[in-house]
Amino acid sequence: MERRFKVYVYSEGDLPIAHDGPCKNIYSTEGRFIHEMEQGQGRFRTTEGESAHVYFMPFSVTWMVKYLYKPNSNDQNPLRRYVADYGPHASEGNPFVYKNSIRVLCNANSTEGFNPQKDVTLPEIHLLTGDTPEELVTPPTFDAPRKYLGFFAGGLHGSIRPVLLKHWKGRDKDLPVYEYLPKDLNQTYHSFMLNSKFCLCPSGYEVASPRVVEAIYAECVPVILSENYVLPFSDILKWDAFSIKVEVSDIPRLKEILSAVPEEKYRKLKEGLQVVRKHFELNQPAKRFDVFHMLLHSIWLRRLNFRVVQSA
Repeated sequence: MERRFKVYVYSEGDLPIAHDGPCKNIYSTEGRFIHEMEQGQGRFRTTEGESAHVYFMPFSVTWMVKYLYKPNSNDQNPLRRYVADYGPHASEGNPFVYKNSIRVLCNANSTEGFNPQKDVTLPEIHLLTGDTPEELVTPPTFDAPRKYLGFFAGGLHGSIRPVLLKHWKGRDKDLPVYEYLPKDLNQTYHSFMLNSKFCLCPSGYEVASPRVVEAIYAECVPVILSENYVLPFSDILKWDAFSIKVEVSDIPRLKEILSAVPEEKYRKLKEGLQVVRKHFELNQPAKRFDVFHMLLHSIWLRRLNFRVVQSA
């Protein structure tokens, strides 16, 4: 892939929506990918459209929602019009865009149109300052004791978190579950992660959660509490080698399930986290095998098997 893959980047579009994206929020991955594609990775980019394997429309979905979408209106037409009108080259193929595009999405929900055979999951990476939180840069040593069995703190939204909090909020000191961390605690969100064996990662409004990547950084085994979520790079990485999937219906048995994980298996899961961490890191400039290259590799794999679908 590194020797052959070529991406043509459309030059059309104006700031702030095109050629820019958030680099200091919950969707940092989007902005960093756009920036790296346009500014950093010359060996993948081509100015010759005829030699390109894929064609990249560098507009930010996050900024589209911010600048074009009217909150609570449920009117998605402005967003659709923007994609349809994006640049003279892109608009020529507009009737086929949905069927013939490889979409890279955080909300990789297989029941909402995400097709894992042609679409790519974009990992959510929350970089509040633009950099990996200092506490997560260097996790504790492998055998350092972890005080808690599991941990979660987060807003009460979506359909899964209310179930989690109903059964576990304030119920068990070994499994601290909060809606939000109380201000009088002497621990931070990340310090809880670093002191927990398992990190609970329930879906919120969308199936994805930045806690998955944060847990990987903290070497806190992610517990995936989600339905219909196509996990990032799941056609390449064996998620069961570094995470645990728990069905929503089994949330009442969460402590029983996590406590039953044998120590040998837990150590293997932690070893798996150490192996895959580099695949979820954002570097500037990008480095081989990091999240930028993993995304390009996922796109490359889908392009190899891609066939243009004609309209009916």
